[in-house]
Amino acid sequence: MDTSDFDVVILGAGPAGSALALALARKARDSARIALMGMPRPAAPPPGAGMAASAGVDPRCLALNHGSRVFLETLGAWPVQAADIRQVHVSQRHRLGRVIIDHRELDVPRLGNVVRYDDLLDTLQAALTRSGVTRIEARALPRLSGHCIECHHENGVVSARLAVQSDGARPTGVERQYGQHAILTNVRASRPRPGWAYERFTRTGPLAALPHPQGDDLYSIVWCCSPEQADTLRGLPRQEFDRRLQEQFGDRLGKLESVTRVSVFPLALHAGPTRINPRCIAIGNAAQTLHPVAGQGLNLGLRDVAQLSHALGPWLLHPDRDPEPFCKEFTGRRGPDRWLTIAITDVLPRIFSTRNPLVEHAGGAALLAMDLLPPLRNQLARQLLEGLRT
Repeated sequence: MDTSDFDVVILGAGPAGSALALALARKARDSARIALMGMPRPAAPPPGAGMAASAGVDPRCLALNHGSRVFLETLGAWPVQAADIRQVHVSQRHRLGRVIIDHRELDVPRLGNVVRYDDLLDTLQAALTRSGVTRIEARALPRLSGHCIECHHENGVVSARLAVQSDGARPTGVERQYGQHAILTNVRASRPRPGWAYERFTRTGPLAALPHPQGDDLYSIVWCCSPEQADTLRGLPRQEFDRRLQEQFGDRLGKLESVTRVSVFPLALHAGPTRINPRCIAIGNAAQTLHPVAGQGLNLGLRDVAQLSHALGPWLLHPDRDPEPFCKEFTGRRGPDRWLTIAITDVLPRIFSTRNPLVEHAGGAALLAMDLLPPLRNQLARQLLEGLRT
């Protein structure tokens, strides 16, 4: 059985794990001593496979805020194709109150972007090929062994002074079942508004329409509703699905026509410690999985990456030292931003879906207050844009 030794092994080659490998490679004396372990991606389906219409439109999209874009650009891993978000329109169905967040008020070129999941991962993989990071196609769980971590897989053992789990393993600790499923699909709008994104709160959950990178008239839909409603909507003919979506969203973008199949995912909050053991750290979905409201999941994971690479930078120059002080610095600094973001994404969908008229009116009043008071509006927007700085 082959045994390999590294300074850091990263378990999980998704966006967060790949970005961390790139960030650490830039700080390490030898980038080959950074190992990225993960299974190869499955082959992409042929264009149009399983889609209702408009072959080639990918339903999997990610909303990345301005801070995430800047970070990925520094890693040389920003996709060529991306749709700008310059304004965000937030409203509540059947209630007064709405707020518009504009990039000019925050003095940034854009609030964020929407990219295809595959485009982002392809760009990260291309950057990794140039980075010198060691790639290991395997899956393993970390196991503490003395002063190192051992990862046993079918072809051998990988040992490292430090392991980072970013493979999407469900964290244990705080848990909440929302009683909601997310419907993902893409639509074509007859009156598109380039650069505008929408978050509409309904009694069954938030409904988001995000500009799609594959066309100015295309929007990525994330529609949160009850599991029963999601099952019903998934089985509807396209025209009836479009009618019900239009009823919930309204006519701000004109007529909406779905162009991809409907995918459904259950929603829950899972948040656990960032230190799994003295030699293993969790980031991204291995540390927290969030409700998709406000699109904070990967953005929070990339802030994990940025802060961890910053904390480990001095240690990577002399990795024979104990990494404990550097890991402790990371966990201490990540706490405030992490738990504030978790709280925001946990509270928002529950407040606006209580079906209590008093709570709904209070939510509308809060939206109106943010619209009338720029400092209040911009404080929330800044948190969603770049996180809490410590």
